[in-house]
Amino acid sequence: MKALRVKDHRVQLADVPAPGQNGEALVRVVRSGICNTDLEIIRGYAGFNGTIGHEFVGVVERADDSAGLVGKRVVGEINVGCGMCELCVVGDPRHCAARTVLGIHGRDGAHAEFLALPAGNLIEVPETVADAAAVFAEPLAAAYGIFEQVTVGPETKVAVIGDGKLGLLCAMTMRLRNDLVSLIGKHPEKMAIVEKLGVEVLLLGRETIPTRNFDIVVEASGSETGFATALEVVKPRGKIVLKSTFHGSAKWETAGIVVDEISIIGSRCGRLAPAVELLASNKVKVDDLISEEFGLENGVLAVKQAEKPGVLKILLRP
Repeated sequence: MKALRVKDHRVQLADVPAPGQNGEALVRVVRSGICNTDLEIIRGYAGFNGTIGHEFVGVVERADDSAGLVGKRVVGEINVGCGMCELCVVGDPRHCAARTVLGIHGRDGAHAEFLALPAGNLIEVPETVADAAAVFAEPLAAAYGIFEQVTVGPETKVAVIGDGKLGLLCAMTMRLRNDLVSLIGKHPEKMAIVEKLGVEVLLLGRETIPTRNFDIVVEASGSETGFATALEVVKPRGKIVLKSTFHGSAKWETAGIVVDEISIIGSRCGRLAPAVELLASNKVKVDDLISEEFGLENGVLAVKQAEKPGVLKILLRP
């Protein structure tokens, strides 16, 4: 099969064996989405070599232990645990010490014609959700998963830093809880996507950003400078939720964190079922987040396009 693979910081389209009979379900990929984590992996994040990609929708071709899934359109939880540790036993392998992660750690990913995942990781997609929208289930789950870690009530003032794909999804999901959400970013055309939903937009470099003003700040810029901005705008005893993953080391001044007693919370993967429900109910609409679609055979070109400033979601079609 064809697959978009990374080796030693280089991405290339390659012919590789399709997943074999390993007891997992075989999924024919219908669409996959290039995200910032893919781009950071190419730069060296996570030290991964192999088929990249973890956002997908596909059709189950084989599922030996779940025959009812065959022929179904699905998305998939990307973390595969050992099945035996305390976390896996309670149904949450996201932090299993022995986990593999689709297209990120120890497991080939979704930018390919086929992928393999345990049947238990797969979630059926309702007919009302288009393929292009279903690709957003994983990043939308990551945004919605913030609610597992912080409480956002009607009076909670929230700022999201970063107007990329994840930042926009975070702003959309925060807006579901109240009308006190602000997005801090640099690109008016992208910020307009959530401004029409009632999110306040604050343009860096062009207007005054209120300092020490927000109860919760979600840092989703994918840059080191985003954390500095978060420290400036969060209230004393507020919370900063870090969503960015990037290759390299970050340098932060810690004195302000101590003096203002700021809580720093890392946030990674959410659960896909609530995200699929949000898409099915049209509570979150993602059409405006799609920039372009490429055939998988043009995957290298698609990655180059995804790296350009201002570009949102690039889809791949096997």
